[in-house]
Amino acid sequence: MDIQEIREALHSMYGGDNKPITDGNYDKSLAVKCINGTFVGRKKDNVITYRGIPYVGEQPVGKLRWKAPVDAMPDDGVFEAYYNAKSAYGNENFEVGSMYYFDEKCLYLNVFKSDDASDRKKPVMVWIHGGAFEAGGTVDPMFDCFNFIKENPDVIVVTVAYRLGVMGFLHLSHLEDGKDYQDSQNLGLLDQVKALKWVHENIAGFGGDPDNVTIFGESAGAGSCTMLPLIKGSQAYFKRLIAESGSVNLTRSTEEAIECTNKLLDALGCKTVSDLLKVDAQKVLEASAVNFLHQFPERDGKHLPTDTFEAYANGAAKDINILVGCNKDEMNFFVYSFGPEGWDNFAESHKKGKYAQMPADEKALVDSFMKDVKGDAFQPFASLLSQSWFNVPIIRLSEEQTKAGGKCYTYYFTPESPNPIMKCGHAIELAVVFNHPEMTEDTGRAFDETFCKTVRKMWVQFAKTGNPSLTADQSPDGKTKEWPLYDLKDKKVMVLDEFDIHPAKEADVKIADLERTYFLTKYYAL
Repeated sequence: MDIQEIREALHSMYGGDNKPITDGNYDKSLAVKCINGTFVGRKKDNVITYRGIPYVGEQPVGKLRWKAPVDAMPDDGVFEAYYNAKSAYGNENFEVGSMYYFDEKCLYLNVFKSDDASDRKKPVMVWIHGGAFEAGGTVDPMFDCFNFIKENPDVIVVTVAYRLGVMGFLHLSHLEDGKDYQDSQNLGLLDQVKALKWVHENIAGFGGDPDNVTIFGESAGAGSCTMLPLIKGSQAYFKRLIAESGSVNLTRSTEEAIECTNKLLDALGCKTVSDLLKVDAQKVLEASAVNFLHQFPERDGKHLPTDTFEAYANGAAKDINILVGCNKDEMNFFVYSFGPEGWDNFAESHKKGKYAQMPADEKALVDSFMKDVKGDAFQPFASLLSQSWFNVPIIRLSEEQTKAGGKCYTYYFTPESPNPIMKCGHAIELAVVFNHPEMTEDTGRAFDETFCKTVRKMWVQFAKTGNPSLTADQSPDGKTKEWPLYDLKDKKVMVLDEFDIHPAKEADVKIADLERTYFLTKYYAL
């Protein structure tokens, strides 16, 4: 099946154009009145889905390209909420991203809920997708929450789209006509905050509790979840977060952001914002390949602090309960996805960057670490990047949150694919979390059903209570799962082993090589 066929298949499954309903002919039991309209969903097997609801007053096109999102406006109209919106423009170097139809009109969300007679307001889980801030979308079948809600009808799930790549993270204020673009470097995060505001103001109509919202995400989505508490005013909209394989290190400095902008300008033959605004979005997308895997949020000192780890240490998120973790072989996913030649090119480009610029004593430490890594030729540097991008930042975040007096639960996901390259790579847990055992191409097999149910139950329990521990009655295998808080003495984590979920000291499972790689957090993403 070629890309066009995949696009058409996804569009037929989830896509279409939601239209106004003007004749009054709709199922009132599936309609929810919100600030910006009444939205009518669809019901299947007692799960009601609302797709493609706009959470802004105007979409970010024309004069609003590279501008902060606009509040939703009051509207008395009635609208279909049958279809996913098109996905945000990102970076065509991501094959998965190119499967979706793109549109600059992309600021929409989906709501999944059970149809039951409960009068009790349900906890809300808001999903922020990953994709290196350059790919992905709510249209991804992995993030269809029908199965999740069918199994867990006592929560409501919202999936959020946001601007990606150079449309969502492009520094412009240094240009001669860029003074009116002081937010462009972090628009994707501001979109997420605006979506959370919409949820806060409207989710009660769906049966959700606006005062019990948990944000959760993976990779760039996890990074987003850990950054959102640092954005002024955002904490009014959520009280907990779950970060799967991503942290506040997935950011860049202002200098790095400006360098990426200048590369894009050169690729497009532009010099000003005015020039960029005249370029068709598809051409911007094509040119953005020059910044592949570099289009991160910016530590701009305005929306994000210049030192995100220090912000956690100073208590910026101490009132937010957090659950964070990583997979055993994170970067092996990238080796598997890129293929041997692609991985070699990727690795070489990174070896010429911050790695090459390290002082001799630091380079000696990481070289010593890589020398001790066993496996194929690709494994030493892949393991180093796993430490730099995922493992060490997760441990440091756990430490800083704990030092500040906040609560943190930390996990280590270990089940492996039978594929000798993939192992327990990045994103391998998504099919588990979203209850899609059929989507296990990257894993080569479905994981144990009881294990998968237990992981989901812990995620839901955390969203409900702020503690992922399960009693024997709550646990699918009938055994108590006591998940300890991360502490500074024993540094206890929960090992999510397929056949033995258990707590352990971090030193025993060695998520991070604290002696030889902990310092890498100062380089953010190596």
